[in-house]
Amino acid sequence: MFCISAKLLQMVAIEDKLSQVNWDFPDSDTKENINSIHPYPAKFIPEIPRNLIRLIGLPPGTCVLDPFCGSGATLVEAQMAGFPAIGIDLNPIACLISQVKTRPPPADFLDSSISVVEQAKKSKRTAVPKISNLDHWFQRDIQEAIARLLTQVDHIKNASTKDALYLSLSSILVRVSNQESDTRYAAVHKKVDRESFYALFLNTAARLTAIKALNKPKTNEVEIACKNILEVTPMDFPHSVGLVVTSPPYPNAYEYWLYHKYRMFWLGYDPIQVKNQEIGARAHYFKKNHQTEHDFRRQMRNVLELLWAVIVKGGCICIIIGRSIIHGRTIDNASMLTEIAGEVGFTSVGNISRQISSSRKTFNLSHANIKTENILVFRK
Repeated sequence: MFCISAKLLQMVAIEDKLSQVNWDFPDSDTKENINSIHPYPAKFIPEIPRNLIRLIGLPPGTCVLDPFCGSGATLVEAQMAGFPAIGIDLNPIACLISQVKTRPPPADFLDSSISVVEQAKKSKRTAVPKISNLDHWFQRDIQEAIARLLTQVDHIKNASTKDALYLSLSSILVRVSNQESDTRYAAVHKKVDRESFYALFLNTAARLTAIKALNKPKTNEVEIACKNILEVTPMDFPHSVGLVVTSPPYPNAYEYWLYHKYRMFWLGYDPIQVKNQEIGARAHYFKKNHQTEHDFRRQMRNVLELLWAVIVKGGCICIIIGRSIIHGRTIDNASMLTEIAGEVGFTSVGNISRQISSSRKTFNLSHANIKTENILVFRK
């Protein structure tokens, strides 16, 4: 008598559920929800983690993990579904956004935002940090206004309130700088002065307060680690992992560090250190002894081996990845990761191709020409 294993039945059930969704989500709109509180390049739309969490689920007593959490879309969706979550990212701006998104709103935040602006306006001249090429990217009076505001925010004692104030400032830094936009790294002249800077900060804080008030997570159990995933070990995880939903950096496609470079400088972080450790950064592929897809393969094998070690039996990992172009050659990252996952021990459950809406590209991707990406699902 032919007998079908329970594991095979579960895999077929997951594959069937995944096939019933239009993963293109052409009507997705994040302009007025929690994912709009801070610009972030190449973030994936919340419908993807929302539906993966809903359809696949988690074994009891486990959590959701995003080892490349970026601006926290997976973490927020895990919260909304009532599951604890862990997020890891190298970029301190990513971790700041994720922290503010997933924490309860500080009760004193709006009053504190008004207070720090009032104190900044009254304060005496403040020393501007020594930041490379600052005059090229920021007008002198804006530099002074930012420095004064940061001095006041630094005096705030409540960590959650301070982080929300830092995020409100970080989210407008490109708008008050000479950088053309969050998606174009070029200097242009802008008409902005101190008063408009302070007004924009207060408006941003008020908007953050309003959006947070509308967000009603079912759990606040979220932990975020600002670490290089290649340096994380299984001992670093406080919970058993039941589901991974993540989108690793595509090699030679985005430069997260670059588009947050001056945000990091102003908030006291080191963007050059972030660049040096960032997986996939374009700079790694254009230096003298440049990286290749083999370096990306080695890095992702290390990540998948870590995921194998921390995820429970029966748990799934979902990876959203597109192709890359490296020195004129097209690299099929989805096929590469599928091969690595099989070598590590995972079983492939699904491979779904989705169209990336041209209106939703948050980056200048002309060098990469990325129009589709794959949702890969593997099971332990």
